[in-house]
Amino acid sequence: MMSETDINNILVNGAMISLAKLKRAQSFNARIYYYAEIGVYLEVALSRGAGITDATLEGVERIHQEATHIHMDASKATRLNLS
Repeated sequence: MMSETDINNILVNGAMISLAKLKRAQSFNARIYYYAEIGVYLEVALSRGAGITDATLEGVERIHQEATHIHMDASKATRLNLS
């Protein structure tokens, strides 16, 4: 059985790994996949009854916000290059 600490570590570390992969992604499809993964970590972190701490939620929210900016900037750059 996992402890509350384990699930909090899994959420933050999993989101960080997906963010690192998002930063290296070369295609829109890859970026959207990793962005969606981070979204799933955020959805789970919003589950209050699962022993998720406020620090974990805040950490995953920050990662999601950074991922949003990275994904949007990359998409914008791609559109500008196609114009």
